[in-house]
Amino acid sequence: QFSNSIPKQSMAEIAKEVNGGDARDLHSLLSSPARDFLIRKNGEQVKIDSLKGKKIGLYFSAEWCGPCQRFTPQLVEIYNELSSKVGFEVVFVSGDEDEDSFKDYFSKMPWLAVPFTDSETRDRLDEVFKVRGIPNLVMIDDEGKLVNENGVGVIRSYGADAYPFTPEKMKEIKEEEERARREQTLKSVLVTPSRDFVITRDGNKVPVSELQGKTIGLLFSVASYRQCKEFTSKLEEVYKKLKENNEDFEIVLISLEDDEDAFKQDFDTNPWLALPFNDKSSSKLTRHFMLSTLPTLVILGPDGKTRHSNVAEAIDDYGVVAYPFTPEKFEELKAIEKAKLEAQTLESLLVSGDLNYVLGKDGAKNILLYFSAHWCPPCRAFTPKLVEVYKQIKEKDEAFELIFISSDRDQESFDEYYSQMPWLALPFGDPRKTSLARTFKVGGIPMLAALGPTGKTVTKEARDLVGAHGADAYPFTEERVKEIEAKYTEMAKEWPEKVKHALHEEHELELTRVPVYICDKCDEEGQIWSYHCDECDFDLHAKCALKEDANINGDDAVKEGGGEPQDGWVCDGNVCTKS
Repeated sequence: QFSNSIPKQSMAEIAKEVNGGDARDLHSLLSSPARDFLIRKNGEQVKIDSLKGKKIGLYFSAEWCGPCQRFTPQLVEIYNELSSKVGFEVVFVSGDEDEDSFKDYFSKMPWLAVPFTDSETRDRLDEVFKVRGIPNLVMIDDEGKLVNENGVGVIRSYGADAYPFTPEKMKEIKEEEERARREQTLKSVLVTPSRDFVITRDGNKVPVSELQGKTIGLLFSVASYRQCKEFTSKLEEVYKKLKENNEDFEIVLISLEDDEDAFKQDFDTNPWLALPFNDKSSSKLTRHFMLSTLPTLVILGPDGKTRHSNVAEAIDDYGVVAYPFTPEKFEELKAIEKAKLEAQTLESLLVSGDLNYVLGKDGAKNILLYFSAHWCPPCRAFTPKLVEVYKQIKEKDEAFELIFISSDRDQESFDEYYSQMPWLALPFGDPRKTSLARTFKVGGIPMLAALGPTGKTVTKEARDLVGAHGADAYPFTEERVKEIEAKYTEMAKEWPEKVKHALHEEHELELTRVPVYICDKCDEEGQIWSYHCDECDFDLHAKCALKEDANINGDDAVKEGGGEPQDGWVCDGNVCTKS
């Protein structure tokens, strides 16, 4: 199975191997004893020697590969731009499984190819350049020497500007990017040699010069991405309020959408400005601002400098109150948030207008909020364990309760998932879910937050505590965690530091703290302490390790081969202690 990746080996290391003592030239790389030519899609034969003086991209790709299908049009555009101006050629090295697929895919390409029938050469090129994933574009010179092994990444990021793709050129580009960040202005961000304007949704051009002196939000978004849609509606409310307050604030959409109809449909409903669809500077700006997530709202101050790299979360949390997104404003919001947390009660979290109920019964003291969804595999895997922990805690404390806060997509999924749960829930689609997710900064599920009797947050990491300690972690306070840690530390003092075991005779097993693991003897989960081999990633429960002979260097730990612990030891569950 191919993936969209290559081995984690530096370009210098690969170049050394490829360009090393084997002394392959371009002709020997691309030819075979029966062939000294490459082909075009019309069947024309092109002599390999005609590539002298050119930079060549060996394009490892296949029709069945989705990422390849998406990348090929980008490469065609760059090829058409470069091939007529400079010495640049691409040679398709097919990974297709049959000749019909090869021909159909090659018909979309304007460059050369190794004939599909020459599987020996194609396989040899895969091996020489260590191709373990596609699409893969390897840049070589006319002597067959490796120039750049990450052509796909380079083309996606820099396009034709990266030609001739050499390490020197890449260094020059990186240095230019650093200089651009240091000397950033509004003009350097939004103006290109061919464009000095942004557009309105009705197609009018607004000169970038008219935005000078304003606070600018650069909205990086993909219209078809659900999170972007949800954020855009919130941002529109903030934008309108700021306009009503006559604030000097403007938003420029930098769409990363690859569907023009989707771009237009999205832009037509929004009141702000935008770069034109598929503007070439969009990908450059994602690098300039080192984009890592969507949506992202970068804030530029009136001087054109970056004031904040992403205020999307602040917009979600505080709305218009976060304006003007200065460090002073964020310090102020942090103080407000701290005061809010100190005053937090169960009512402030769960009561909103007439919504003052959950599905189930009342009377809880310590509460867990369980953010989860039926569509989420890790949630479905965690829920059965949580059910058992819930029942065990309820046996100890009837007042304890858990509330399910669903991220399911429809009522039917919610009902099916909730039917497996013995606890309370917010009704499906309840608007309190949004405020709770914001309060507890839920970035992923499953998430388990613990509340104390007053409603204050005890921990947002209760999932990890349940995974590590089960019901023993209740009530999930810092004091309880310290008690557990002390217990396990004291317990481990009684165990030998190292043992030998028949299941792992290669190395000694060392007593090691491992939060959660699967025992390689009984296949059951273990926590905290493992007899562990780091080299082999091998783990044994203490009870499993100490049931075998650990006679090494005179240490008399356990009895040979039996099912019973050695005299003087008692094993209970995953714990062995001296009697």
